[in-house]
Amino acid sequence: MSDTASPGAFPYRLVATDLDGTLLRSDDTVSQRTRDALAAATAAGAAHIVVTGRAVPWTRHILDDLGYQGLAVCGQGAQVYDAGAHRLLTSVTLDRQLAGVALAKIEAEVGPLHLAASRDGLDGEVLVGPGYAVQGTLPATPFTDASDLWTAPLNKLYIQHPTLSDDELCEAATRIAGGFVTVTMAGAGIVELLPLGLSKATGLSLAARRLGLKAADTIAFGDMPNDIPMFAWASYGVAMADAHEELKAVADEVTSSHDEDGIAVVLERLLG
Repeated sequence: MSDTASPGAFPYRLVATDLDGTLLRSDDTVSQRTRDALAAATAAGAAHIVVTGRAVPWTRHILDDLGYQGLAVCGQGAQVYDAGAHRLLTSVTLDRQLAGVALAKIEAEVGPLHLAASRDGLDGEVLVGPGYAVQGTLPATPFTDASDLWTAPLNKLYIQHPTLSDDELCEAATRIAGGFVTVTMAGAGIVELLPLGLSKATGLSLAARRLGLKAADTIAFGDMPNDIPMFAWASYGVAMADAHEELKAVADEVTSSHDEDGIAVVLERLLG
């Protein structure tokens, strides 16, 4: 909290929120209490930026439902999206040659993986291969020929393993291929291969700069290991009660769960 904030003033100029497991409840809605708390924070002068692992096509409908007009960071930091204008401002793609090498190295050690891939762009499809279990009911396009993965620019690859846990797969992939790609875990069954060096912090810093804001101005909310770089960048990091233990370990505070309005609990306290 800023030492220069006046009594009763909201101490941050930027509120960064993850989506799944954080802003969204288990039924994929945002509670009225949380909507009201975010509205009060923005009325107090703060900007709200959604920072999500979902690429724009899997995020846009949620932002539209919220009436969200600002910037959003999508695709684990790969995309900065102007929700009001429905326009991509920045987009970083995966080097497909490096990704292919990384994938081959991982499979050589742990065995065949189930694969999916997120194509770049406002309307980029998510391609899903045999055996890959898509979380929730998000739209996806099946493929059977692995060569289809590489025919268009990608934001990321998703990998699943038939027997390894998410934590085990993420650890193994990082150890084996961490020099070629960034490996992160964004949720249950969601281990991702990203452009090397990319993180939520990358995209959030770009979006904040466009608004004239800095890390010192920022409070961030999240629930999974992919939020760790965002917490490291922000002034203050708040983990949800049911967050991954790795994120809780680096958080400044642990709030209530996403189903118990954890974001609102913190914002209401700071708003006084």
